[in-house]
Amino acid sequence: MQERTPNSSPILEQTRLGTSLALRASGQWTIHHALDLEGLIDAAEKLNCTTATVVIDVSQVAKLDTFGAWLIERLRRSLTQGVVEPDLVGLSANYSSLFDEVRRVKSGVVEGKEPRSLTAFLERVGRSVVGVGGTLVGLLSMWGAILVTTGRVIRHPSSFRLTSMIHHFEQACWRAVPIVVLISFLIGCIIAQQGIFQFRKFGADVFVVDMLGVLVLREIGVLLVAIMVAGRSGSAYTAELGSMRMREEIDALRTMGFDPTEVLILPRMLALVIALPVLTFLGAMAALCGGGLVAWGYGGVDPNAFLSRLREAISINHFIVGIVKAPFMAFIIGIIACAEGAAVKGSAESLGQHTTASVVKSIFFVIIADGIFAIYFASIGI
Repeated sequence: MQERTPNSSPILEQTRLGTSLALRASGQWTIHHALDLEGLIDAAEKLNCTTATVVIDVSQVAKLDTFGAWLIERLRRSLTQGVVEPDLVGLSANYSSLFDEVRRVKSGVVEGKEPRSLTAFLERVGRSVVGVGGTLVGLLSMWGAILVTTGRVIRHPSSFRLTSMIHHFEQACWRAVPIVVLISFLIGCIIAQQGIFQFRKFGADVFVVDMLGVLVLREIGVLLVAIMVAGRSGSAYTAELGSMRMREEIDALRTMGFDPTEVLILPRMLALVIALPVLTFLGAMAALCGGGLVAWGYGGVDPNAFLSRLREAISINHFIVGIVKAPFMAFIIGIIACAEGAAVKGSAESLGQHTTASVVKSIFFVIIADGIFAIYFASIGI
């Protein structure tokens, strides 16, 4: 048996009574005695624990923190034989909640290792459905907040932050022009090359102009640009708002009497709604230029013939269809990006998860919206 030292160093006494083993902890079990505690626990874990019962007595512990509680819990787990666990006795009310928190770590590990079963599968499906419902509720809540804020700004125009909107418009629009134009140009080249390759089998190379014009102006132009904006500006919005939430800057705005929706979200939304139609127009023109160059160099279609055929194949309605979609898609991207940013918790992992979810959900809902628009315009004959 060991005696307690004056400086309350940690002690772990071992006593055997027949088939029972008693481990009595005393002294200060804190991070300040980490080296001593690690040695005591390592030695205790090597004990032959084939006895009928094991008791860990912590009634003489003078001081305990999370580190010491975790070491005692680790010892208890290592001495567990099958379903028989060591008894923890002498735990004071002051430290009971601390041990409860430490023991929950085990619950999380065990739950992750549960065998697969029909019940577990149905539970995962149910949680996924609940998650979808929570996402829709969050989007509707953000939509309502934006509408209320917009109405208040319309009644009091002086409260609108024009400088902030111009700043975000520059970030979301003008700085995105190079990548949008480049990608759209390359996509136009690819569409024209593949179209010529297929139409050439039927001796109808010139019809690639019809396909390129209609496809770019109605569908590919706006959809491609919306996906790029979702990945570029949408993720940036989520990351910015999420970082502000992590640093409690949004709570600070509320404390100072400002509405975060009016200060942070509304300028970003309006900037994105204006930027996407501009980028859609530039992207469509770049795609047509790329397609025209490939049709000339690869298909032998003269530029004058290309422009003449393009005027015959398309009308102003094709252009309107593509441009009309752009503000709605921008609104969808903005709502999702801001809602995901506002849902970020206080960790970097949460920020990364919500930023990824923002991009994925934006692309998904943009494609759904494009399909709905396609059905609607086809039903009215445009």
